[in-house]
Amino acid sequence: MKKWKWIVLTVIGIGLLVLFGSGGYVYHQASQTLEDVQLPVEASVEAIEAVEQERTISFLLLGVDQHGDEAGRSDTIIVATIDPASGESKMLSIPRDLKTEIIGNGSRDKINHAYAFGGPEMAIDTVENLLDIRIDYFAEINLEGFTDLVDAVDGVRVTNDIDFSYYEMQFPVGQLDLNGKEALAYARMRYDDPRGDFGRQIRQRQVVQAVADKLTADFSLSRFNDVLSVLGENVKTNVPFPVVRKIALDYRDALKNVETLSLEGSGGIESDQIYYWHPTAESLKEVQTSLQQSLR
Repeated sequence: MKKWKWIVLTVIGIGLLVLFGSGGYVYHQASQTLEDVQLPVEASVEAIEAVEQERTISFLLLGVDQHGDEAGRSDTIIVATIDPASGESKMLSIPRDLKTEIIGNGSRDKINHAYAFGGPEMAIDTVENLLDIRIDYFAEINLEGFTDLVDAVDGVRVTNDIDFSYYEMQFPVGQLDLNGKEALAYARMRYDDPRGDFGRQIRQRQVVQAVADKLTADFSLSRFNDVLSVLGENVKTNVPFPVVRKIALDYRDALKNVETLSLEGSGGIESDQIYYWHPTAESLKEVQTSLQQSLR
């Protein structure tokens, strides 16, 4: 059986932020879990001030396909901005094959290699350079964590727009209720989609949003414990607990109103016999401008 090559990153803040407010046990468990998953990637002064002043904040969300002690690659890369003033968020999926300058490595390569070369710090620097924006916080989750997280919320519901099968699983057109394994397969398929990787990005965002909706709509102590267990074992982030609580109170509504951004471009095999994808200059500029306007 092929190794899984895809992982969707779930906005860990969405999973935790709305769960506070009922008792010291919940507070303690959430606080301890966030301590356990912290990575020493220091947030900028701008990031800290943005949260304190309730201005727009940005996240880099990485889905990492990792085995054993290997570095892994970020096969899913999502940038999200959350603006409490306008009550809106923006989400951009970056194609993993996009060729760009890898900041700190002195090379031009696929953007998903930045994480393999230098971990989340290099991934952040590379995305900031590509989009000409600041990244305030990051979170990463591995494959096992994604399937377990979907199961922890008792599955997700999505609306499928093409009929396909994947690893002997059938996905007809229409509304589908998926468990963790099915959700991973649903979001991973791309070769039978005429839209290619962009079709896959659409399904990735559907699943991320569906998980978020489940977490914000239905809270129980049992579900809370299940979600925290999954996050504690499979997530790494630099979002501290006070920021999580602040977002829960002041940014929650904006998480329900998400504008999807996208890059347009084309790809092909280049002189090194490797496939790369390039965004058009116009499309890249439009996305940069939209995100920059959010972060003012």
